[in-house]
Amino acid sequence: MHILRKAVALSLIAGLGLAGAVAQAAADPIATRQAIMSSVGAAAGLGGGMMKGEIAYTPAAGKAAITTMRAASLSYGNFFPAGSDHASSDAADAVWNDAEGFAAQLAKFAVAAAAAAEASGKSGPADIDAFKAVFGPVLGTCKSCHETYRKQN
Repeated sequence: MHILRKAVALSLIAGLGLAGAVAQAAADPIATRQAIMSSVGAAAGLGGGMMKGEIAYTPAAGKAAITTMRAASLSYGNFFPAGSDHASSDAADAVWNDAEGFAAQLAKFAVAAAAAAEASGKSGPADIDAFKAVFGPVLGTCKSCHETYRKQN
């Protein structure tokens, strides 16, 4: 139970970090997109841990992971202005060289995250199977985007 509380707290803190990052966006879009992706990573870690059975599932934890992904999907693509392609980040050149493809991947992320948020209702998916059904597609969009638009380490 301690691990679950810690995971939910980390996800919520990451979500609050996302809100703070957006407030600083005009000053530093690169730091903002990195902060948003950090919150996405925390939500993916929480959601993936629940899906694997490493973290006990609760509807509140499921809702926190989904809500973080939804918030990121609404803003993330706004923080790749021209000239930010030479920054120290994990964004691959393909983000700028294939802007239409990147926008299409972001649209898939937004659709999947919106569907997950809608299906999760006010309290979150009722059980782990319902969570997997809505969160799995969100993680799938992350994976497909990272294959092309994230630098491979």
